[in-house]
Amino acid sequence: MMTDTALTVGLETFTHFEDRLQQMINQGSLTLMLSIGFRTGLFEVLGSVDAATCEEIAARAGLQTRYVEDWLTVMHTGGILEYDPLFQTYRLPLEQAALLLQRGGTHSYATSVQWVSLSGKLEDEIVSCFRAGGPLPADLLTQLQSQLLEDHSVSIMNGLFKHVLPIVPSLIMQLCEGSDVLELGCGSGQTLIELARTFPASRFVGYDSSAFLIDKARRSADDEQLENVTFIQRDLAEIHAIEAFDLIMAFDVLQDQSRPIRVLDQVFTALRPEGTFLMQDLARSRHREINLQHPLAALLYSISCLRSMAITEPDQSADNSRWCQEMALQTLEEIGFTAIDVHALPHDLVSDYLIARKPGSPAS
Repeated sequence: MMTDTALTVGLETFTHFEDRLQQMINQGSLTLMLSIGFRTGLFEVLGSVDAATCEEIAARAGLQTRYVEDWLTVMHTGGILEYDPLFQTYRLPLEQAALLLQRGGTHSYATSVQWVSLSGKLEDEIVSCFRAGGPLPADLLTQLQSQLLEDHSVSIMNGLFKHVLPIVPSLIMQLCEGSDVLELGCGSGQTLIELARTFPASRFVGYDSSAFLIDKARRSADDEQLENVTFIQRDLAEIHAIEAFDLIMAFDVLQDQSRPIRVLDQVFTALRPEGTFLMQDLARSRHREINLQHPLAALLYSISCLRSMAITEPDQSADNSRWCQEMALQTLEEIGFTAIDVHALPHDLVSDYLIARKPGSPAS
């Protein structure tokens, strides 16, 4: 029989959790509208003016006033925007702008926010995977991820040149002088096209398993009239190259592979002696207690769940374990890489950046 104290504690817990649920629903709605603000350019418009009316904001963004008014109301209700009832103007405070604008602050949360809307687009397919097993339709997740990256190409390229490339010693100088570079999982080719444009003395190759994305990348390269970049449709576990590249990059792709260990083994073979492997991976530990300390822990696990559904079969060589930072480091070392280092970069809260070097040829 329950005591009065137990009933009181139970009621308090019930009420507290109900409050949390209501907050989650509100925050979920706000997150969706944040994503819409990023994709429509509304935040960029707000960041370019001190204060403006709904009509002025809609006109600058080229959007329908009636819907912009609803969006602005949500942003004000959610504490994102300030509203002046006398002049009926909206303002994006500098503190918010630093985190929301792609050009402002150390990093932008735009990509993290859009992972939520991306999951929503896949909800029916995700439910089907829960019931019948995976994988997700072959190119669906890849195409949606590519769209997400294209929506934020400016901030991604800024991060690449400001934060990612500088962590590899002397890399910028080597690219200026001329290097052979391979990107695994190149998608629609944005990264390589920008690198090919910036470093004309270097030669760039991109592999991706998606015919749709490779075709898109080739068209973009042709439009730019770039002759130092090539895109090839290929299984990332079948690189089939021997000491052909000075630098191999894999941004956000290893955790999607059914055979990540084979991919890394192929990378080692394809690198020249003293070549560098640069890898971006989800900042996920084998230990749950470590992951729970991450400020975006729920998002990390959501992304991990979504990506696991894109894998057609488990990697038997990894004993069916989930891919994580510890496994990546262990595999790199066992394959023969040296000078392995892990970086957490300020522009990307959900990723780790790993650098590994292939040893030089033994002295004869």
